[in-house]
Amino acid sequence: MEFYRKSKADVLKEIEATEKGLSTEEVRKRIERDGYNEFEDKEKVPTWKLFLETFKDAMVIVLLIAAGVQLILGEIVETIVIVIVLIMNAIISVVQTKKAESSLDALRDMSAPEAKVLRNGTKQTIPAKELAQGDIVYLEAGDFVPADGRILESGSLKVNEGMLTGESEAVEKMTDVIEEEAALGDRINMVFSSSLVVYGRATFVVTGTGENTEIGKIANLLSTAQEKQTPLQRKLDAFSKKLGFGILLLSVVIFAVQAARIWLGDAEVDVTTEILNALMFAVAVAVAAIPEALQSIVTIVLSVGTNKMAKQHAIIRKLPAVETLGSTSVICTDKTGTLTQNKMTVTDYFVPEGEQEHLPESPENWSESERLLVNISVLCNDSYINNDGKEVGDPTEVALINFSNDNNQDYHELRETHKRIAELPFDSDRKLMSTLYTIKGERLMLTKGGPDVMFNRASHILVNGEEQELTAEWKEKLHVANEDYSKQALRVLAFGYKRFNQDKTALEYEDENSIVLVGLTAMMDPPREAVYGSIEQTKKAGIKTVMITGDHKTTAEAIGRKIGLMEEDDIALTGQELDALSEQELDDKLEHISVYARVSPENKIRIVKAWQRKDQISAMTGDGVNDAPALKQADIGIAMGSGTDVAKDSAAMILTDDNFVSIVNAVGVGRTVFDNIKKAISYLFAGNLGAIIAILFAVVAGWANPFTALQLLFINLVNDSLPAIALGMEKSEPDVMSRKPRRVDEGIFAGGTMRSVATRGTMIGIAVIISHFIGLQHSDEMGVAMAFTTLILSRTLQTFAARSNTQTIFGVGVFSNKYVLGAVAVCFALYSLTILPFTRDIFYIPATFGWNEWVIATALAIAAVIMMEIVKVIYHKISK
Repeated sequence: MEFYRKSKADVLKEIEATEKGLSTEEVRKRIERDGYNEFEDKEKVPTWKLFLETFKDAMVIVLLIAAGVQLILGEIVETIVIVIVLIMNAIISVVQTKKAESSLDALRDMSAPEAKVLRNGTKQTIPAKELAQGDIVYLEAGDFVPADGRILESGSLKVNEGMLTGESEAVEKMTDVIEEEAALGDRINMVFSSSLVVYGRATFVVTGTGENTEIGKIANLLSTAQEKQTPLQRKLDAFSKKLGFGILLLSVVIFAVQAARIWLGDAEVDVTTEILNALMFAVAVAVAAIPEALQSIVTIVLSVGTNKMAKQHAIIRKLPAVETLGSTSVICTDKTGTLTQNKMTVTDYFVPEGEQEHLPESPENWSESERLLVNISVLCNDSYINNDGKEVGDPTEVALINFSNDNNQDYHELRETHKRIAELPFDSDRKLMSTLYTIKGERLMLTKGGPDVMFNRASHILVNGEEQELTAEWKEKLHVANEDYSKQALRVLAFGYKRFNQDKTALEYEDENSIVLVGLTAMMDPPREAVYGSIEQTKKAGIKTVMITGDHKTTAEAIGRKIGLMEEDDIALTGQELDALSEQELDDKLEHISVYARVSPENKIRIVKAWQRKDQISAMTGDGVNDAPALKQADIGIAMGSGTDVAKDSAAMILTDDNFVSIVNAVGVGRTVFDNIKKAISYLFAGNLGAIIAILFAVVAGWANPFTALQLLFINLVNDSLPAIALGMEKSEPDVMSRKPRRVDEGIFAGGTMRSVATRGTMIGIAVIISHFIGLQHSDEMGVAMAFTTLILSRTLQTFAARSNTQTIFGVGVFSNKYVLGAVAVCFALYSLTILPFTRDIFYIPATFGWNEWVIATALAIAAVIMMEIVKVIYHKISK
């Protein structure tokens, strides 16, 4: 119901109310019909159920099976470790879910606790939850608006609606009908629940309560918006299912082959014992093939990423967001404070003597017009800077006193020298403000206001210190200057003065005529300096940047073109223009729409969903309540540190400096994190593949098993954790921000990862097979010892090759990652424990295994790593 397009009488008639208010009985009936003025509690999933649901994940199921097998094998310690890791992951997941629910609680906290209403013909204060449609409510400065309503009377009412529109400037309200369809921020004859009255007073009739308010709609959007799985979560989930099936099939095949040989082989052996041994070995192979540490390693690498991002002013609330940010292909960003400085600044000025880029450095060299322009800017102004250095007042007026300070004229000194005698405050009807001062012995009225109003009120213009008649020619010059500024989306103010006798002590509205014009100032919220380079960087990285703002289209488009966000054929749309597009029309134009202005919360969600339909990973920034649903719907929601708690609770990441540059820096960290996760994954699976190749070759060749079950479990313990975690500490690859974002359907083994796994796994497998063969020439026990030693050493040394898929060990820097060096040293130390005299028997290493055998095994391991690097260099040269 578009109440803003209806007269006050029509609104009252439609909702069956009068300006005398409702009776208690009528209120009761309406509350029964519409409900209380509050958000209904949605049924929440019990904590225990949330906890159990985390164990539905395919990788978690595989790990639980692995834990069960290890328990059967008597490996109590490893079983306990896996279970503890799974429980910790479950707890973290439940805590994050509960935090997400708190965004709705934060919305409730923003609601006004009380309201002043006209009930039963008398003015009274009631709990805001008891308001009903048709109630007459009174507002004054400092009040939170308790419900949506149509204004009946307004006394210079100004309301801050930033939590709904994203714009920090207070909106001046009126009572007139708005004829055309208007965006939320332009419905200036309406007030909205949870907004703040900053000035004036008003009376309004309640048109919507509870979930029928604009903020209620946001609460509903929040409860229905779906949080997306990250690309990594989707890939790991799908891969885990395939991995589990593959490992099960492999184990069954190995057991079947060995069981067949036992049944068809030597009849004198104990078949039951041999079959049991074959079963235990098949199970051990399954355990060896499962990277039990994968989940915890991914979590640790993501945690390392959160620490790096914190240094880039990005606080991660949900760990997977680190990886998602790295795969972002679209950044939907707010304008005010993110791309811009969120500080109105005078960027140009005009005086009749002629234009200059800047005021002369010394005030002594200013012309008379320039001197008066600055004086009026400061003295016809109510803003100030307090003792703590905080700027207080209207942003436009703050910009004017900073204009004076930045040009070496202390605004405070001017005000100390000149004492205000009288004033006429600004109001929206006159669009003027005037003050009365004595300056250089003359009584002057100083006036500032909208250019068109000032031009019509002026009779003269100050040129080179002389007052000249404001001719048609001068008016044309002033209009041209004003239009030039307006085309650049600059906010323009005009300044002038009027002389009076010394006995003048008060001002009347009629005095604001026959003004002498002095000049114009043009101001804007300028882009952050570093934004220009960051926009260029996102283009190189294949990331589309889209501006979504509550500001006006002209202003937003001007900023977008200024910072290079908009290409030549890009367009800007308003929320209303977006609403007029069908889904197909939006999809067709989407890639060319770089700016959205005057948008609603529904618009933001629609934009995010449109990009998601194209399989693009979207990041959405925001700071207001209106942004919360879109922050939740986006693949990664990014809240501003200065924003509302509702926005922060709905987001996956918080920017402490509200800066777009920090988003781009964080994308670089996110890409590096994902690279490092893939390096860890390729390291784990290459090592496992090498072991499986050696096992399968031995099974096919009819050799003795190359490893014992205990050896396989020990290798997992030694090699599957520290080196993989150390790879998560790698620095960025040189091309990290010059690659295109990876596709949504790209698997975790894409981008050369599968090739690396196959290459390194094969090299390890060949080295182990050769070592096993050499050992078998002495005995089965020596073959096992040689294979075990070669596998554990080659998997350890493989860490160096896994540091990059494109750079060699020397290219990436042998000593550039101290964590890798430390991990390799620990692995060697743990291996050395197996060849001590009192542990050899446990690990099936015969007493005859000595230096010669160790040197051969080590040489084969080193040779495998050298071959990995040679293949890497050859492939890199061919691919170029």
